[in-house]
Amino acid sequence: MKVISRLSAWVTAIAICFVQQLTITAQSLPYTLPALPYEYAALEPFIDAQTMEIHHSKHHQAYVNNLNKAIAGTTAANLPLEALLQQISYYPDAVRNNAGGHYNHSLFWQILTPEKNTTPTKSLEDAINKQFGSIDSLKILLNKAAVSQFGSGWAWLCVDTKNNLFVSATANQDNPLMDIVEKKGTPLLGIDVWEHAYYLKYQNKRGDYLSAIWNVINWPEVSKRYDEYVMSNQFVEWQALHEFSSVFTPLFQQSEQNNLAPIKAKSHNLVEKSSDLAKSVIPNPYKTQKIKLAVKKLVAESKKLHQLIEKKEDDQTIKKALNSLQATFKTIIN
Repeated sequence: MKVISRLSAWVTAIAICFVQQLTITAQSLPYTLPALPYEYAALEPFIDAQTMEIHHSKHHQAYVNNLNKAIAGTTAANLPLEALLQQISYYPDAVRNNAGGHYNHSLFWQILTPEKNTTPTKSLEDAINKQFGSIDSLKILLNKAAVSQFGSGWAWLCVDTKNNLFVSATANQDNPLMDIVEKKGTPLLGIDVWEHAYYLKYQNKRGDYLSAIWNVINWPEVSKRYDEYVMSNQFVEWQALHEFSSVFTPLFQQSEQNNLAPIKAKSHNLVEKSSDLAKSVIPNPYKTQKIKLAVKKLVAESKKLHQLIEKKEDDQTIKKALNSLQATFKTIIN
């Protein structure tokens, strides 16, 4: 997910709404089975094709189907999946088990890859080394958590609200996003230790499965999730930047649809918010000469855009100024 799209989601607070019907039709189902980003046989010899096919097309599909049935006609059907998980204690077990199953497996497919010898980005590797000593130490801790999980469940690498990494395990289809777990955080990597994830190939040898799975971990994806989370935390810390985005992002998105009416009506708000941004205290992660110059440029471009609109310049000129402002904004958040 792109940072801009995440910011837009926060700013506009868009919840996906669905028609509530007694009989669920294909058009009204809120959740669907995600396609795998690789073939069923792509992870062999570490995870066999038959296991992948059954795991994805049968088990995960069942979680999706049962979740849709469990939330049909309820307020839960109006919530994004992560928001639902974060307040899961208010819902019955059928929602808890199947919402968790859908989220957990959707993440699981993404953090696996047929690409060989992938490695974490430097930012994630540094965080792992700081928290655990080394990647090998992390693997030992995660495998220990997975082996020690009695019965079915998951082992997790997560990041907390202070950007610290931690390892945990949850039973059944619970995960660290849920408000019922002891240690809450955002999952970066999850290892499925339900028997259906490995029994056809490894039988009861969970340890062998855990040793093998590290050969197909998608470290670039795990790193991406970590980097995006850290960025979002930094963004939230800089309130003035968040407030500028709350005005600018939806206006820019409307302009991309060739609708300049909103920006023409609210360009003065951009001038105000950019001025507030320039007066604000820049958080340490952003406190560089490049960012300081970009904020100064943002103020100047916001004023210029407003002046062009006040002078009733043509749409092409306004779009050019708006695109320049967007480029400067991206310099800051990227």
